[in-house]
Amino acid sequence: MIVVKFGGHAMKDENGSFSAAIIAARAMGEKVVVVHGGGPQIDSALKKAGIVSEFVGGFRVTTPEILAIVENELCNEVGPAVALQLINSGVPAISISGRSFPTLVSVKKRVLVNGSAANLGLVGDVVEVNTQDIQRILDDSSVPVISPLSADRDSNDGLNVNADLAAAAIAGALDASVLIIMTDVPGIYRNWPDKSSLIQSISADELESIKSTFNGGMAPKVQAVLDAISQGAKAVRVIDGTDAESFHTALTGHGGTLVNA
Repeated sequence: MIVVKFGGHAMKDENGSFSAAIIAARAMGEKVVVVHGGGPQIDSALKKAGIVSEFVGGFRVTTPEILAIVENELCNEVGPAVALQLINSGVPAISISGRSFPTLVSVKKRVLVNGSAANLGLVGDVVEVNTQDIQRILDDSSVPVISPLSADRDSNDGLNVNADLAAAAIAGALDASVLIIMTDVPGIYRNWPDKSSLIQSISADELESIKSTFNGGMAPKVQAVLDAISQGAKAVRVIDGTDAESFHTALTGHGGTLVNA
């Protein structure tokens, strides 16, 4: 079982490399689950609506107005487009929202990766993953394509979940052999943007010991890696999804940053 987080500028997939890699993984006998982000698409939709959003500790502060746009963009636009891209390449795929059924159940996030308190609005921390519908799609030999929205455990609200953290929770719940996080940088850097500080391999314990040193969008990415392993995933590999060959390379056990349990 492989869980793939597909996000950022990697989602353009202009040369079809993502679909080709999914086909290759399935040909190897692997079941594949895709969890997608959509930051650039959400930014564009918010800009069109004249709404300015703020990021705190790598998380988008989410008001009800922003959540409505995030949910529409991810669940009605991005997710179905990713599924259609796979279908057009010969891979059966079904787009679902993590909020539906519900697949993902969260509580409001109150603490940042560095331990400081924050009011992020309708942003969720996943506390439960119901895998029945994911398994149903997999048993039908299809690829689930999951939007990182969740149900609020304590209300009828939906919550916006960082896609890396949603993928981590799902990978843990499915006991995935590996979570592959496709992003727009080649891996985890000790001192971003110092290109020479790329970490090729690190244990979860060592990464935990330095996680408070990461800033911006790298902070939730590092937390997602640690969450995935603590919840059951055997390993996590963070790769540059904008590189056409990186996913294929990751499937052979190379490239990016590998984090082992």
